[in-house]
Amino acid sequence: MAFLPFNIAKQKKLNVIIAGGGYAGLAALTNLLQFAPDTHITLIDPRDSHVKITHLHETFRYPLSDFLIPFSVIAQRFGCRYLQATLDLSPDSLQTYQEKRQLIVNEETLDFDYLLVASGCGDVADRSDTGNVLHLSDFMTTSGPDLLTPYLDRNRSAAPIISVVGGGATGIQFLFEIKQFLNRIQCKAKLQLIHSGEHVLNQFPDGFGSYAESRMHESDIAFHPNTHYREQQSGEILLTEKETKNQYELPSDLTFLFLGKKQQVFFTANAFGQIIVNKTPLPNVFTAGDCSSYQSLGSNSLTAQSAVRKGKLVARNILRHAGFPGILEPYLHQDLGYVVNLGASDAVGWLVAEGNLITGISALAIKEIVEAQYDLLLAGIDTYLV
Repeated sequence: MAFLPFNIAKQKKLNVIIAGGGYAGLAALTNLLQFAPDTHITLIDPRDSHVKITHLHETFRYPLSDFLIPFSVIAQRFGCRYLQATLDLSPDSLQTYQEKRQLIVNEETLDFDYLLVASGCGDVADRSDTGNVLHLSDFMTTSGPDLLTPYLDRNRSAAPIISVVGGGATGIQFLFEIKQFLNRIQCKAKLQLIHSGEHVLNQFPDGFGSYAESRMHESDIAFHPNTHYREQQSGEILLTEKETKNQYELPSDLTFLFLGKKQQVFFTANAFGQIIVNKTPLPNVFTAGDCSSYQSLGSNSLTAQSAVRKGKLVARNILRHAGFPGILEPYLHQDLGYVVNLGASDAVGWLVAEGNLITGISALAIKEIVEAQYDLLLAGIDTYLV
């Protein structure tokens, strides 16, 4: 249905507020302006820049600035307005926004025809940790080398031990980038991976984990499966065996903690992306991205791929809802593949079908194509066919 013509517009110009400048929010913004260039859009986000969060592990090779786009630049590029703020997104507030078709931001009253809530996820982290612990959010403001080098400088006389906690996609990508960075600077630091599961990348087909673990073995990275992280202390990491609950310690000077995504706010939506409050859809309040769960056959995975597709769908449905006869399009997207980087020159992934495993240069090439698509979207060129 994405290729069907939009409905006949009832009014010439729509006023849309997008709360959240991540993958879903910007996908919606660019598609709204693609199909309705005269749409007035206000983008609201607590940060000052869009972060390509799926690239943060690459800051060990490239400047962090390569993965940040200031919202002021986006506003100028697309002719929209940007406000740095955080909205109250409680169910009662959303209901009030729907009834009044307005909200207050920085003491300014903003009227809207449609509101899109496109909040993202934070990293699961125990912020009670003190000392040598780094989280994914740290990489949003500081590059990998700038975070890691100070710790290495303090341990020049020894071979420091670095722990990575979490064998999901984020943890594995950082693990191999850190290893290659240590090799480039000729540092003798030892790497160890702590993971709660028996195998890494266990949310993907079996071939993912076995391929990554074989590369870990070749890279002399120690692996401690079925182990829960408790705390990083001075010179050691406190752990618990998953089955026996036995608590023990391992030498560790620094821990990178990647425990997964945490949905800071969560919204249930119908198949068209309209937020449901008190079992009733809000006709003019939509949601997309990691904060949303659609009651549909489409994928609700916490991936950039799903976020972009939800954002594009919501943009189309806002225009359909604003037009005549107002027939909306259901969300049916299924993930088309997934690639996990294993450093600069290797990767593992699947394409079209989960049993279609691809590795090495072929996997890297697919990842580059997908990332180029998103970069083109941010430039105003939509090359997504499905």
